[in-house]
Amino acid sequence: MESVMVILVGVLVAVATYLILSRNIIRVILGTAILSHAVHLLILTMGSLKQGNVPLLSDSEGPYTDALPQALILTAIVISFAVTAFVLVLAFRTYGTNKTDDLQELRGNADE
Repeated sequence: MESVMVILVGVLVAVATYLILSRNIIRVILGTAILSHAVHLLILTMGSLKQGNVPLLSDSEGPYTDALPQALILTAIVISFAVTAFVLVLAFRTYGTNKTDDLQELRGNADE
């Protein structure tokens, strides 16, 4: 199961890289969102089931799950949602001001 998740993370990183290298600002924003989700899946996959005793309770024997990766992912989801919302509003204002969402046109002239 972990190998399937790692392959899925690789595909998501490849798609995100393709979108980030685009000239359209919305595709760049979607690429960063997909990249953050790929990182969340990678952290979740790497924090898989542990073998041995549970760290706090010595009564039960068997696999357990570490809560730290889940807490990190929950925090990262909230932060990435806020950053994505801010960048979408910024892109909306940029499109309203400049009437374009092409990043090459937003750079300005080469003489500047």
